Parts: sequence; C-alpha cells; structure tokens
Amino acid sequence: MPNRSLIFFLIKRYLRFDKSQPFISITALLAFFGVAVGVMVLIVAMAIMSGMSKEFEKKLFVMNYPLTLYTTSPYGISEEVVQALEKEFPNLLFSPYLQTQSLIKSAHSMNGGVVFGVDFSKERRINEVLNDALKNMDEKELTKNPFSLIIGKSLRYSLNLDLNQKADLFFTELEPTGLTLSPIMKRFVIKGGFDSGLKSYDMSYMYTNIQALSAIRRLPLGLYDGVHVYSKTPMKDIENIRNALKTINHHGIGIEGWWQQNGNFFSAMELEKRALFIVLMLIILMASLNIISSLLMVVMNRRKEIALLFSMGSSQKEIQKTFFYLGNIIGLGGVILGVVLAFISMYLLSVFPIISLPEDVYGINTLPLDLSLMDFILTLIGSVVIVALSSYYPSKKASSIDALSVLRNE
Repeated sequence: MPNRSLIFFLIKRYLRFDKSQPFISITALLAFFGVAVGVMVLIVAMAIMSGMSKEFEKKLFVMNYPLTLYTTSPYGISEEVVQALEKEFPNLLFSPYLQTQSLIKSAHSMNGGVVFGVDFSKERRINEVLNDALKNMDEKELTKNPFSLIIGKSLRYSLNLDLNQKADLFFTELEPTGLTLSPIMKRFVIKGGFDSGLKSYDMSYMYTNIQALSAIRRLPLGLYDGVHVYSKTPMKDIENIRNALKTINHHGIGIEGWWQQNGNFFSAMELEKRALFIVLMLIILMASLNIISSLLMVVMNRRKEIALLFSMGSSQKEIQKTFFYLGNIIGLGGVILGVVLAFISMYLLSVFPIISLPEDVYGINTLPLDLSLMDFILTLIGSVVIVALSSYYPSKKASSIDALSVLRNE
C-alpha cells in the first residue's frame, strides 16, 4: 500500500522554487502557463466557430424555409395538391410560390435578381423577414395593385428607389418556335423593403403578388413552381410529407429541407472546426512537452534523494505516483486556469466591442460566441489525456532508477 503522506510530502517539496536550480522551476511554470494558454485559445476558438455556424444557420434559415416542395415536371404543382397537404397536415403552414429571374431598372441603374410571386397573407406567416417589412403596411394596398413589389433595402438603396416609386422589370419569354427569347417589360410600384441581414439576399430577392407573376408568365391561376413549408420538426415531417405525396395524384413533386439546400456550406464549416480543434490541440501538446522536460530535469537533479528513498524502503510505485501526480498537478492546474481565462475572455468579447466584424460581409457586427457542451467536454478530455501521458514517462523513468548504482557512484 503506497504511503500517501510520503507522496504528498515529496510533491510539496518538488513544487517549491529551487534557488539552486531555477531553470527547472521556470520550465515547470512555462509548462503550466503553456497548457493554460492552449486550453483558453481552444475553448474560445470552438465557441467562435460554433457561434458563427449557428449565426449563419439562423440567417440562412430565415430565407431558406424549413421545407420546400418543388416540381420535377413542366406541369408544376396544382392547387389541389396544396389543399390535400393542408388537410393532411393541419399543424404545418404552406405557402405556394412562383419564381423567375428578372432585371430591375430604375432611372439611374439596373440590377438582376429573383422575383417570387407569393400570396402575402400566407407567406408572411412563415417568412419573418417579409412579415417585418409588411408590419406597417395595409395588405389591401398590395391586393389592390397586384403589380406591387417588395425588395431588399440594399437593392432599393443601390437603385435609389423611394417607396411608391415605379421601377421597370424585364422578363424573358420563350417564343413558340423554341429558338429565341423575347423580352417582357412590366412596371411595378415599390411598396416596401425588407432587411434579412445578409446582403446577398437583400440585393437579389424581390416579392410580388402571385397573380401578377402568373399573368406575366402566362400561367393559369392555381399552378405553382413550389411550396414553402413551415415546420417546427422539419427532419421528421419531411418523411411524413414524402409518404403522403405517394397517395396524392401529381405530375412529379420533390421535397428538400433547408439543411440539404446548404449541406456543402455546413459540411465545410464542420470540417474547418475539426481541423482547428486538432491544430489548437497541438498547442497543448507542445506545452505538455515542457512538463516532460521539467519532470525529467527534476528526476535527474534528485537522483540521490530518490536512491536514498529506495534504500529506506520506498517502493517503485510510491516514486512513480509522486512524479505522475506532480506532472498532473502542473498540467491540470494549467487546464483549470485555461478554462477560467477562456470564460473571462468570452465574457469580455460578448460584453465589450473588442472585435467588430464588417456587417456587409458577415451580416453581423459583433463576434458570436456559443460554446457547446460537447466541445467543452472534448477539450477537457483531450487536455487531461495529453497531460496524463506527458506525466507517465518521467514518472516511469524515476521509478526505474538503480538505487545501488547511484549510491555507489554519486
């Protein structure tokens, strides 16, 4: 049974600053602060990566609906299909739409974008950004003049358009021969502007009445390019809708979730996060090398003491545990300090505008921080494992000292 009193006595002794060998103590301090800095940087970096991922997810979720039905045939999606789905899933919200590309021209400039024809009363229930734009408007104004247009504020400012000002939109129509495209020009009235927080959307998305776009595209009423679906549990409902479509007569309809529309983007962010985790874990690994070197220097400097302890009856296990615990105290102390510094840093970054981001690039002007429990646990486990492995070799080296040889020669 190892003598705990002896082990703790030796640990206290070896942790003291040795004036005769200051370099050993300095190396131990460097290891301590190195591990602390590594853990702090890793936790803060993981919090930033998770925060950015969630912020982009939130921004993309605003303009990419939970679920989207789309047509896989030239016949579109009929009103009968929408009504059947609304009857089958009364807990979900459905908003059919038409979509086409267009050029918008003002007196000063021109820009391209995507025009969505929607039923504003249905679309505003599932589109928070559009709902905010329509809050101070009378919906009757939009239905009174079907050629009303809601555009992004960035696009409105770039075209220098005021509210209730007219703008020309240019569409294309395929000639009956199928060989040429002919332009269609229609004048719309700017009734409002939305702000999604992402400039790419604000510069390219436009909303008008579905009747107006049906007339421009010469489509019968009740025929749609797709249907936006709002669901609180999209990953579950996507399968339910897919199964329901098998029992409904249609010409070809597909369904996809927002995570599938942006799958490559989030996969790239997750890969970047993992790579960053591995790279920053190497900082802790490099700091732990100082633990190995400082412990080995202590072992070499205390060879006589260790040999005397062996001669007085101390076991190899006691010596090994002494140096193993010594390395763990240095390393785990650094881990604890790193965690404290990380939370202090995250608090300062979240409260004070220390780092500001260009809003036109990221859609936000403050650094988002969101440390997940899994990232925190993985950081702690990885740090503890590295510290434990770094302490093992020097402790094994100390316990294998030949006491007889040391006492005879030294």
